[in-house]
Amino acid sequence: MALTDKKRRFVQALQSGLSGAKAAIHAGYSEKGAAVAASRLMKDKDVQEALGRVNQVNKLKEEAAAAGKSISLPDFGKIYSDPLDFLKAVANDPGQDMKLRVDAAKAWIPYVHGKIADQGKKDAKKKAAGDVVAGGRFGAPPPPPHLRVVGKG
Repeated sequence: MALTDKKRRFVQALQSGLSGAKAAIHAGYSEKGAAVAASRLMKDKDVQEALGRVNQVNKLKEEAAAAGKSISLPDFGKIYSDPLDFLKAVANDPGQDMKLRVDAAKAWIPYVHGKIADQGKKDAKKKAAGDVVAGGRFGAPPPPPHLRVVGKG
């Protein structure tokens, strides 16, 4: 299962340096049960994976800075204003669970590639009627020829 909004805020608060209970309060849990919530969240598989990813990203950034290189890594705390951009980011993030990436791609595809629906009987009749060239006895007459000036005077 993916991170909920509260779990994501808890991870961000932990990364900013807050203690477990204070991070839980910052994430939106009640003050009375903050210590219990922090303990439970620290054991949560999704929170541990998110902490591991963030720690791994920080480690890669430190190694690149020590080598004098700059690297571009995904920003896990970014808030997207466009849902399509968010789905693209999740689908293209190699650090995410594969099932989550596939689900994001499934949700993203209809916005990029339209579905070609099966054609029904009524649509087939309309198309056939439009393809018929109107002619014969009951068809529309051809347009009149263009008028030209034959003589000058």
